[in-house]
Amino acid sequence: MKTITIEGQLRTETGKKATRQLRSEEKVPGVIYGGATEINFVAPAKAFKTLVYTPEFQLAEVKIDGKAYRCILKDLQFDKVSDVLTHVDLLELVEDKKVIATLPLHLVGAPKGVKEGGKLVTKIKSLKVKTLPKYLKSSIELDVTNLGLNENVRVEDVKAENMEILNSPRIPIASIVMTRQLKQEEAAAEKKK
Repeated sequence: MKTITIEGQLRTETGKKATRQLRSEEKVPGVIYGGATEINFVAPAKAFKTLVYTPEFQLAEVKIDGKAYRCILKDLQFDKVSDVLTHVDLLELVEDKKVIATLPLHLVGAPKGVKEGGKLVTKIKSLKVKTLPKYLKSSIELDVTNLGLNENVRVEDVKAENMEILNSPRIPIASIVMTRQLKQEEAAAEKKK
């Protein structure tokens, strides 16, 4: 799994004035929680770019005053007007403590329903899971090869080892729908009978 390294410093001053000053220097305040103590830090805005602006699930290794913290991204805040990143919440990974993460879902295989003239419609692109940090992975793969026309695959069909999926089991992930052309061909065949 891809790991992004972020170099930061401990925040000594808090409050609006100190925070405004940091943001004017193009630095982003952040918090690391979930470990032994809560750590307030600050890092350059550029350091977060590859972590924030990607659909991938990645780990962040935050280095603050000689200590390294393995974390996952938990929450982000952006300025309402300028859309600039203003705050980052990270969750420290503790080996024996389960975490909740949102992992991207990758559909693999060529569905047989598409070969028959249908269209693959994806309804969910990620799943929320609860697991130990050692079982975290960059994505969950789902084989859709046997998916036929007018069939769908649901959350309950996903098999993720050592992970508890928190999404509702009946929610459809992807389905094969009939295209307009296929519907017209079927209607024409019915009229001929």
